[in-house]
Order: sequence, then structure tokens, then C-alpha cells
Amino acid sequence: MPTLSAPQNIFLNGLKTKYRAYVGGFGSGKTFVGCVDLLTFFGKHPGTVQGYFGISYPSMRDIFYPTFEEAAHMMGFTVVIREANKEAHVYRNGFYYGTVICRSMDNPGSIVGFKISRALVDEIDVLPKVKANNAWNKIVARMRLKIDGVENSIGVTTTPEGFLFVYSKFKKEPTKSYSMVQASTYENAKYLPDDYIDTLKETYPGELINAYIEGEFVNLTSGTVYSEFDRVINNTDVVWDKREPLHIGMDFNVCNMSAIISVIRKGICYDVDEITGGYDTPSIINSIQERYQNCQTNIYPDASGKNRNAQGASESSIQLLTQARFQVFAKNKNPFVKDRILSMNNSFTKRQHFVNVKRCPTHAANLEQQVYNAAGEPDKTAGNDHTNDANGYLICYKFPVIKPTTTAARMIV
Repeated sequence: MPTLSAPQNIFLNGLKTKYRAYVGGFGSGKTFVGCVDLLTFFGKHPGTVQGYFGISYPSMRDIFYPTFEEAAHMMGFTVVIREANKEAHVYRNGFYYGTVICRSMDNPGSIVGFKISRALVDEIDVLPKVKANNAWNKIVARMRLKIDGVENSIGVTTTPEGFLFVYSKFKKEPTKSYSMVQASTYENAKYLPDDYIDTLKETYPGELINAYIEGEFVNLTSGTVYSEFDRVINNTDVVWDKREPLHIGMDFNVCNMSAIISVIRKGICYDVDEITGGYDTPSIINSIQERYQNCQTNIYPDASGKNRNAQGASESSIQLLTQARFQVFAKNKNPFVKDRILSMNNSFTKRQHFVNVKRCPTHAANLEQQVYNAAGEPDKTAGNDHTNDANGYLICYKFPVIKPTTTAARMIV
């Protein structure tokens, strides 16, 4: 058995309820202790099927698979990853011990059609509360594989993301089936790079330190969404010099499209113009081409535009941008909203991002005025979200906040 921190030992051996949660800061050994929990169960009940539920398949590939293999090696198991099937098969001394079925909670509707005896639910608080609750209910419904004399159970490992799903279920008003332990990054420090905690402190705004290092539940969704923007400190008089490339964040909406035009100089982003109230993608393209001619134009759009058609057109919005000879930079899916907001706020705090308030008056006002709604999500009813979203796609692409890594990545065969 691997050496465990005090909170990890409590999670594995001290919590006796059906649903157990390990809530901790970055690098506090959350996914690792969850993997140890799965493997310990295989050791006691060979031949069974368990489940792993993460926030996305890329995170599953980059975090769960290598961590599961690391824990398995320490416990005398070997693991064969079947990435195409989203499964991990566990062996010891040539004997089969069981399978972990892996699914993404980003699409709760896909959590169907299989039976498991135990589950690990990883980073569920990254999801909006309603989606997290939906995913949880789907997972609970899968816990139907019977082992005589054994109660099926679920382990949850997550970073606290405010007063969301885990806080409500495990902390605020837990029933007798729920229990939890909280852990700070410091309690796992001897297994982390020497500068890991200092790097976190330099990377994240002050209000996130209690959550992301101390592992505490704090209010991350009160007041304005872009709290680090200051129209004086983050103001600039920079304008486009008619030669440099343009970097344009774009948000697709029916009859209310927005684009924020920026230039990047020496690693600093300057928002120099805005286009608001666009009718559709062709109208936005025309506006850009009329204002800015004979220059390289890079577009960072809402990734959902790959599937969304412009008004009355058979081509997707991103296809239209490409046909207009713009360089389009869009990943397969949008970043999580919290990551986009974090990148924006971090860019303002680090003085990597400035707004020409005079030329972008709507955007500056929207940055100041957008607030969180009662569900703890950015409010979209007041109409001041479009320019912020547009700008956020660019900033999150060019200036992402990258969490320091604790283990080396490896290739999945």
C-alpha cells in the first residue's frame, strides 16, 4: 500500500458511509487516493466492474489514466488501457482483477447502458450545479452490479469550486449516507515539486488561494464576474497601427453577435475596437473587412460555431470565417466557463491585458457590470455577456491559466 497523508487515510479507512468525498486543493492527492480506493476494492473483490467519471475525455487521458497506472504499479497491479473503449483493465500476476468503465460527466446522457459495483467521481464541482446533479443521479442509477455482502458505494474527489454540488451534498446538509474529509495542498507537499505551492500562489488571484491550496469552500461567485478589471489601471490608448496582425475574439449569437478586436505586442493584449449587435456571421465578416483591410486577421471564436449555421446559410459559422480567408483558431470544444473567467481575470491582474476604454465603451461597461446569478453562474439575462464571452475566447486561447503539473504525462497506446 502506498504511503498516505492523514486526510487520504481518513478517506480510505475512516469514512464508513455509502458516499464519501475527498475535497482538497490542487496537488493534494485527490485523484491518486481515488485510484487507490478503486484498486483496493479490486484486491478484495476480483473480477468486478467499477466506474470512473471525469469532467472530459481529454482530462481522463491526461490525468486519470497515468495516475491509475502509477497507483496500480505501487500496489502490484498492471493496467491495460483500452482508450477506444474508454476502459481500464486491471491484472495482477497475470490474473484478471476487473475493469474500470470510464465516462465523461460533461454529457450526463451518455452515462447509460452498464452496471458497476463502485465508482470514483472526479472533479464534479467543475460542472454547473444543475449538470453535476444530473450526472450524479445518472451515476447512482448505474450502481446496480450486486456483490453479496457488499454495499455499493461512490467516492468523490474534487477541488472545492465554491458553494456548489459537493458543498450542498456533503457539507451543508449531509444525510447519514454522506461524509467527507478536506485536505490542503500542504499536506501532500513532500510529493510535489519544491516550487509547486509558490507557483500556485503566483498564478491564482488571492480569493482562489483558500479554495485551490487550502481546500476550503469559499464564495467564488459573488459580485461581478470580472472583478479584476479596472477601467483606470487596465485602460490603454493603444490603437491598431495598420500593419500588425489582428487578434479577434468572436461570440456567435442570433442577431446579437459580438467581436473584440485586439493586437498583441510583446506578449501583452490590447483591445482596440469592438463590434456589437451583429446580425449574423456574414455581417460580422463584412464589418471586419470594411474596417481592416490588407492585414493578417486571426479569429478566436466560440467553438460551437463549428456546428452552428449562420442565418439562412448551409455552411457553419466557422466555415464562413475560413472562406473569408481569416485564420481561425478554435479547439474542438469551448473551455469551461470558469477557466475562461479565470484567464480573463488573471490577465488583468498580471497586466497582460488592457482595454482601450474610449474605443471599446460597450465592452468596458460589460466587464464592470456582468454579475453572477443565483445559481452561481455568469448572468446572461442582462445582455452584457456577449463582448465578455468574445474576448474570453481569445484570452483563454492565448493566455490560459495552466495549473502546475505534479506527474509526467505519458502516451496511451
